[in-house]
Amino acid sequence: MSYEVLAGIEAAADDIFLEGIEAERIGKVADATVKRMKESGSIRMLQPKEHGGFESHPREFAETVMRMASLNPSAGWVHGIVGVHPWQLAFADPRVQQEVWGENQDTWLASPYMPGGMCVPVDGGYRFSGRWSFSSGTDHCDWAFLGAMACNPDGSVQMPPRMLHVIVPRSDYRIIDDSWDVVGLRGTGSKDVVVEDAFVPDYRVMDCDEVIDGTAVRKYGRTESLYLMPWSNMFPLGITSATIGICEGLLHHANEYQRERINPQGTAVKDDPYTLFAIGEATAKLRSARDSLLANVDRMWDIVDSGRTPTFEQRALGRETQVNAAWQAVTAIDQVYARCGGNALRMDKPMQRFWRDAHAGLHHAIHVPGTVYHAATLSGLGVDPQGPLRAMI
Repeated sequence: MSYEVLAGIEAAADDIFLEGIEAERIGKVADATVKRMKESGSIRMLQPKEHGGFESHPREFAETVMRMASLNPSAGWVHGIVGVHPWQLAFADPRVQQEVWGENQDTWLASPYMPGGMCVPVDGGYRFSGRWSFSSGTDHCDWAFLGAMACNPDGSVQMPPRMLHVIVPRSDYRIIDDSWDVVGLRGTGSKDVVVEDAFVPDYRVMDCDEVIDGTAVRKYGRTESLYLMPWSNMFPLGITSATIGICEGLLHHANEYQRERINPQGTAVKDDPYTLFAIGEATAKLRSARDSLLANVDRMWDIVDSGRTPTFEQRALGRETQVNAAWQAVTAIDQVYARCGGNALRMDKPMQRFWRDAHAGLHHAIHVPGTVYHAATLSGLGVDPQGPLRAMI
């Protein structure tokens, strides 16, 4: 069933592209695109079957996100982020699963996981307040995963620090409408959200460390290979797939533009060996980035599907591969776009939008290479990284 989602995207490719132009204009994914995504079940690809999901192989999810992003970068980005949230909710408390999906299996959850809030324990749960930026697709979501710091009863932060993932309904937070004025990924509507002293029952709170190291899913009792995949492989997968898909979209439009283009020297681009070499090299690098990301998720799937638990070193190497794939893809399309001439800068040409959106994708925290490369290299040297080097791995 999950590949039918991809087929549906292909069938509506022209409309999805045009809806991307509309998303850029209005600063959020167009309603028509959201309707299309809900009808196809694109956000249910990683959702458990008992709640109407497809439990797709992560590779299928990644390929679908890539194609959506190649047509409509903002929709692809939202697909990649919002589409992973059902995967995590699958091993949250059954009570919150029922609250989210009980009446509508197409209910979407936003994020972010950044610890922008404070959870103060009270009888039965927590008092919760905070502000978060970058809540992609939030206008179309009715629940959210929000990151927080665990606090003591007096409001001070627990020591050592402990991060939480808090699941809240739309009634508990408000969206700041004028908080997303950006150079790239404008159509994602990644606005700020605010929570002011909401009560959150304890069953709607997940321990961040347990989510990332796999303890949470094992405590819950899920046995499907999909949900045994590491968070550090699954959550970045949607974001990096979207970034690579955006780059593939730029390459497509660049090739269409160059097909009949004459360069300033009066030579047809198809007769210019220097430009053709540069574009060919960049195309190969982009294809390599795509293949490495998909092979990476296949590798992790094989580990968990065989009954093994991925080690920290394996998770770190996976993150290293994923981060590198994103940077390799964006670097490749820089070489393509720079060879499209001055007219490619015009706002009525789609290339500039895809170029801006691809670069905006690199700004996500999941694409920062420093600690990831550091941790992966230390692991390869037989050293067990500690502290911040373990973050999001």
